[in-house]
Amino acid sequence: MQSLAPIALFVYNRPEHTRRTLSYLKKNLLADESRLFIFSDAPKTDADNAKVEQVRHLIKEVIGFKSVKIIERKQNMGLAESIISGVTQLVNEYGKVIVFEDDLLSSQYTLQYFNDALKQYANEEKVMHIGAYMYNLKKTGLPETFFYRAASSWGWATWARAWKDFEPDIDKLIAQFDKEKSNRFSIDGTMNFWKQVQEFKAGKNNSWAIRWYASVFLKGGLTLNPAKSLINNIGNDGSGIHSNPESMYQVKIAQKPVKHFPTEIKEDERAYAVIKHFLKNRKGNLVQRGIRYMVKIRVKYFTKK
Repeated sequence: MQSLAPIALFVYNRPEHTRRTLSYLKKNLLADESRLFIFSDAPKTDADNAKVEQVRHLIKEVIGFKSVKIIERKQNMGLAESIISGVTQLVNEYGKVIVFEDDLLSSQYTLQYFNDALKQYANEEKVMHIGAYMYNLKKTGLPETFFYRAASSWGWATWARAWKDFEPDIDKLIAQFDKEKSNRFSIDGTMNFWKQVQEFKAGKNNSWAIRWYASVFLKGGLTLNPAKSLINNIGNDGSGIHSNPESMYQVKIAQKPVKHFPTEIKEDERAYAVIKHFLKNRKGNLVQRGIRYMVKIRVKYFTKK
C-alpha cells in the first residue's frame, strides 16, 4: 500500500479559478487515493466577503479525493503566513506535502510525478524541492526531468527534512549573500530574484517563496523539474492584485507520465544553460512584468499590501 503525500490547496476569492483548479486536480490518476486539505483565507476587507463566501460554498461540494478537509481561517492571514502555516502543519503530520494554489491547472499525471519523486529522493538531503512547472523551452534535447537551483512555486512538493531549513528571517538570509552569490541566485542576472529579496526587506512584498528559494539556495539544495510542464498557471490574467495579463509563461500541459528521474544528484548544466537562454532572450519589458510570478510575490489575492 503506497503512502501518498497530502495535498494542500490554498484559496481565497476567485471562485472560477478555484473551480477549474479543482476540476483538473480531481482528474489526476491518484486523486481518489489522496488526502486534500483546503486552506481558505478570511476576507481582508468587506469588499472581499462575497467572493470568499462563493469560494467557501464551492469547496464544501468537493468530491473525488480519499478525504477532504477544509480549514477556514477566522482572520485574514495573507498568502505568506497561510502557506507557511499550512505547509508546516502537514509536513509535521505526514512528513511531506504537495502544494497547490487556486490558479494551477494540472496534468492527470501531476500527482503521480510528485509522489514518485517524493519517494525517489526521500533520503537525498541535497534534493529539497520538487517543481511541476517549466517554461515553454521548445526543442531542447533535455532529459525528462533534471535538477536546477531555482524553486518554482507553481505546484510544488517537499519533505519535512527540507522544510525545517526554511528561514523566514530576511536579515539572516541576506547576511549569507555576497555579490557572487546574489548573481548565481539570480541565474546570472537573468531573473530578478535578488531584487525580490531586497524588496521584501524594504517591505515592498510579502513573499514566502523568495525566502524559501533563498533558503534552498543557501543550503546548496537542488530542485527537481520536468522538461515539459505538468502545470499551467491561469492566474496571470489580470484577475488578482499585482497581476497583469501575461502570455510568456503559458504552456501546454504534458499529457504523458514521467518515467525517468536523474540518478546523479547535481544541477544539470545543459538545463541551466537552456533556461538562462530562454530568460535572457525574452523581451525586456515582458520579463520585468512577468518574472515575479516564478518565485511568486502572490500577495495578489490574499492581501492588498
